[in-house]
Amino acid sequence: MKNLTSLKYEKNKAIVNIILNRPDSSNSINYEMIDELVTSLDQTQKDSDVRVVVLTGEGKNFCSGGDIKNMLSQSEMFQGESNELRERYEQGIQRISKAMEAFSKPVIAMVNGAAAGAGCDLACMCDLRIGSEESLFLESFAKIGLVPGDGGTFFLQRVVGYAKALEMSLTARGVKGEEALRIGLLNSLVKREELEAETMRWAVQISLLPPVAVQMIKKSMKVAYLHDLNTSLDLLAAYQGIAQRTADHFEALQASVEKRAPQFTGR
Repeated sequence: MKNLTSLKYEKNKAIVNIILNRPDSSNSINYEMIDELVTSLDQTQKDSDVRVVVLTGEGKNFCSGGDIKNMLSQSEMFQGESNELRERYEQGIQRISKAMEAFSKPVIAMVNGAAAGAGCDLACMCDLRIGSEESLFLESFAKIGLVPGDGGTFFLQRVVGYAKALEMSLTARGVKGEEALRIGLLNSLVKREELEAETMRWAVQISLLPPVAVQMIKKSMKVAYLHDLNTSLDLLAAYQGIAQRTADHFEALQASVEKRAPQFTGR
């Protein structure tokens, strides 16, 4: 992708790195970043070569959420009276929530520092999170008299459960390190210098699996979380019917018989 100013977009074969690129403001979210992120996800969804996305932040932090200076000056995303602000959320940052939820390919958050407010929620919108001792998750809205207008009440409890999500939201207490790993905010905790290598190890491992099955697994997991057993069973029966007639399924079976590494094509 070209002419990006709030993001960096790097494609390396089957893996795309999307890097939030406003380090001077700890990668706070503005309209430009919203537009570029939603557009990047849309184009990546359509790119059949891409199997995994890694989302991270430039500099010392992952994402600080909304820009405090703009809140104070009531500018950019935060201008207008109450009803106008409601519309700005619906037409603005909530576009990220909807785009991330609809995105079918696995997304790994490489949480390279603080993920605060909407930044914490953005990390929770990802499917997996890899971090180090410098990773900090902070559901900070209550500290500044706000609610998670981007949809954080939906995403955070899906990751850590209702009780822990409520605790993080009501106390605005930061979570990091071993605690973040224990409650499920992190899938892997490594030393700072190992963070990029560990994240890429996960990305490569997933990228080598049959992409059709991987995407259907992701979708069916989300449906199972939100719906009843019969809805899940109906969807899984349909997905299994598709999966069992893919070329990648038969390639996996043949490779197992021939005792070799499979070569998946996404068909």
